[in-house]
Amino acid sequence: MVNYIRSIAVLLVMLSFGSSTVHASKLDDIKETGVIKIGVALGGEPVGFWNAKNEPIGYDVDFARRIANAMGVELQMINVHGDARISMLVSGQLDIVVGNLTVTEARQKVVDFSDAYFRTGLKIAVKKGSGINALADLSGKSVVVGRGTSGAVFLEKQVPEAKLVFTDKFAPDGLLMMRQGRVDAGIEDGSFIEYMIGKMSNMKLLPDSYESGDIAVGVKKGQPELVKWINDFVAEYIQSGDYSKSYKKWWGKDAMPPDLTQPNS
Repeated sequence: MVNYIRSIAVLLVMLSFGSSTVHASKLDDIKETGVIKIGVALGGEPVGFWNAKNEPIGYDVDFARRIANAMGVELQMINVHGDARISMLVSGQLDIVVGNLTVTEARQKVVDFSDAYFRTGLKIAVKKGSGINALADLSGKSVVVGRGTSGAVFLEKQVPEAKLVFTDKFAPDGLLMMRQGRVDAGIEDGSFIEYMIGKMSNMKLLPDSYESGDIAVGVKKGQPELVKWINDFVAEYIQSGDYSKSYKKWWGKDAMPPDLTQPNS
């Protein structure tokens, strides 16, 4: 009888240990391993790109490093783009994504998002003298767009007659297509394309901005502790003034960052 009771006690301890292991949060796992794997899109200035020394730099790169430092862990940065941002997150290859990821209803069905740490809208660049002056003028025209991006979804819905030319790397591939005149236009996040078009003498931006959207950290579903930690971090990032400083660092000292304390209109 004594042995039986001891066996039951040991079994209960083992079950309790196993249960705690199964339900250990992703946040705890990251802190225990001392490494966080963050997907960052390094496809375009100034959000994420490579410098002359082949080092990753940019607004999102700085933000990812801030997260790792605040968490007290080593950063393992993984270059991601397009659809891979979501698939690698869902498959567990990434812990989080800080990859210029716009919050959309479709994506919210697959992954969870933090509060916004940035905000931008879509902008369209066209060849000067092309006769394209409005969104409707893209009908029948070739437009380069990042595969799996919100720009692709927007054009497929709003201008179905546009001829989409997909690229996995808007920079440099999409930019090169525009520079060489192989496409009539390109669509990307305004934060990126406004910065780049200033360097291209044969291109101009259409005046309107479309689909203003929140940029947030992507997290695999079922990790509420990690989402809460990131939300607290984002709140401090904004309230401390670091958000404004980082924005001006990359877009210029006179640039005005979007107000993230107000809901997206």
